Amino acid sequence: MKPSVIILLFVFLTSCIPVKIAPTIEGDKIMVAKKFKRKLPKQYSLIFEDPKEANEFYNFINTKYQLDHVNVENNVAFKIENQPFYFSFYETNKDTKTINLVPILVDAKRDANGTDPLFSDMHTSRKGKWYLVLIATDYDSNDCLNPKHTDSKIVEKYLRDLKVEYLNTSNYIESMLRNN
Repeated sequence: MKPSVIILLFVFLTSCIPVKIAPTIEGDKIMVAKKFKRKLPKQYSLIFEDPKEANEFYNFINTKYQLDHVNVENNVAFKIENQPFYFSFYETNKDTKTINLVPILVDAKRDANGTDPLFSDMHTSRKGKWYLVLIATDYDSNDCLNPKHTDSKIVEKYLRDLKVEYLNTSNYIESMLRNN
């Protein structure tokens, strides 16, 4: 056999075939939340990858706005130029799922020989990323991140600043003290 055929065969047999790929979001992205994940509301949202541990954003918001664990994820009030706005957030994950060919082929051969499969739990692999999805509304429950909303740019800036503060803060009491 030619060396190129051997190399091609080796690459094929040791490869993984991606079935689903979690998106990589550089910085953040404004889009309809339902298009990002079906279970989310049909509103524009600010979406970014969350590199911190689970519930860190919850703790950050709870501390920053002094909510005492009441309505932390929904309709958190904030003001811009004395106008009331509200934001809600969702922590969600998306998986990258791959099919691994080598364990499937080995188990198929063992099954054909009448022996039990060794790698049945290795046929697929999953690796996920966590994202934060922020949705903002005004006093009348209008979608503030919709580009047609009159205050969309200032609300977008506020949420981006909130994101930067969250990512740069490790002690959330610091964030609370900055507000006062």
